Amino acid sequence: MKKIIIVLLILMAITSSVSAKEGKSTITSEDASAAEEKVEAAPPKKQTSPKQDAVNLETAYKREFAFLEAQKRELTERLKNYQASAVREEQALSGKITALERSSVERSAKIDQFTAQLTEVERKEAAVTERNDVLENTYLQAEVTLKNHGIEMPPSLKESKDDDQTKIGYLFNQALSLLQELGAIQEKSGKFFLGNGKEAEGTLIQLGNIAAYGVSAEGSGSLVPAGGGDFKVWKNAGAESAVALSKNQQPDTLQLFLFESRTHAVDETPEQTMLEHVDSGGPIGWVIVVLGIIAAMLIVTRIYLLRTNSANTKQLSDQIINQLASGDLDVAKKSCEDNSSAIGRVLLYTLRHLKDDRDHMEGIVYEAILQESGPLDRFGPAILVIATVAPLLGLLGTVTGMIETFDMITQFGTGDPKLLSEGIAIALVTTELGLIVAIPALLLGSLLSTWARNIKRDMEHSALRIINIFLGGSLDLEESAVPNMNDDNLLLTNA
Repeated sequence: MKKIIIVLLILMAITSSVSAKEGKSTITSEDASAAEEKVEAAPPKKQTSPKQDAVNLETAYKREFAFLEAQKRELTERLKNYQASAVREEQALSGKITALERSSVERSAKIDQFTAQLTEVERKEAAVTERNDVLENTYLQAEVTLKNHGIEMPPSLKESKDDDQTKIGYLFNQALSLLQELGAIQEKSGKFFLGNGKEAEGTLIQLGNIAAYGVSAEGSGSLVPAGGGDFKVWKNAGAESAVALSKNQQPDTLQLFLFESRTHAVDETPEQTMLEHVDSGGPIGWVIVVLGIIAAMLIVTRIYLLRTNSANTKQLSDQIINQLASGDLDVAKKSCEDNSSAIGRVLLYTLRHLKDDRDHMEGIVYEAILQESGPLDRFGPAILVIATVAPLLGLLGTVTGMIETFDMITQFGTGDPKLLSEGIAIALVTTELGLIVAIPALLLGSLLSTWARNIKRDMEHSALRIINIFLGGSLDLEESAVPNMNDDNLLLTNA
């Protein structure tokens, strides 16, 4: 600001100086013209010398210099005045700016203070609202709880809006008296229903609000709520405990049924039959049951096949070796034919090729074992497949049931836990059935596979044992005792 004012003053001074020069030049020119006219009009004078002209010119320059000096002083003075005025104005503006800054800081501090006060008020309002909500919920819960026990808040006190302390005191006193009442064993006369539906009159022994007994000449036992404030005997249980308590005696075993409320009736859940339990799993449950039946049939069939093709391998092989040592090849063959097991047939093939070379005999033995492996391994893979598929089907049924359960939750909400638990229980039925089928199938399938491997190992071991003993020279057979190759191939094929 100061610099701008100084520049303006300098421009004004320069403008004034130029105007003065122009005016002076004009005057000088006019004076010169007038002087020339006078010279022309006047009679010619004596011309001056060059020295005199130089003096006159110097004098004129001095006058001009004096005039400029005066102008300079005037401009300098005006510049000082302008500078002083600019400084004063700058100081005044600086003071105003400082005052405005101070006012802005004060207002910002007040705004922050008001904001903090507003936040505190909002927090207190939220706390008061939360307190009122908690208090209202407490009122509602207390009213419902006391109402279940036949205690209701007076209408005058209930409709009062500003008397919270009185409400709390009333609820507290009622709750305290109720706790004292519920904590004691009460005995009074009353009616209850027996297991056959007949109403009996006798003594009601109430253990607070969680259990009760009924004693009458017609029947006794643990009581459960039957609805409408009535009680009924639960499955004819707890009769001894009820009679002992009615006589102020300590029962050996306290049989009782714990219930949550006297007003909610307790219904006896009917026991499901096996078919109903399977049917609750839906179509997938029946598929798993069918697979289980098939697996059971296959297991029984395979057990029969393995049992038919098994024998006392060591006893049979020792018997044949003794018969061969005596030179009775036909008797040994007859012993193998009489034994209907797979081991007997493999040993029979071995005896028919004892005179062949070792490679040919071993090839015949392995071919016979391979031929007998078919019945031994029959139905084994199918059993293991069922054992693998059954739990997967159970998982599929469970996932399907859970999806249906969640759809019901979406439509009806979670207000009824009984409905939710029932849906989950039904969904898990298929998993249960799948595991029931898979575990025995997998276990028995593995055991039967091991049994089949043991039979094939014994067949190979017995055949190779006879071959090794024969090739070792321990056995001496007649040439005519061994049939030809054509008969051997025919017998092997027919077998």
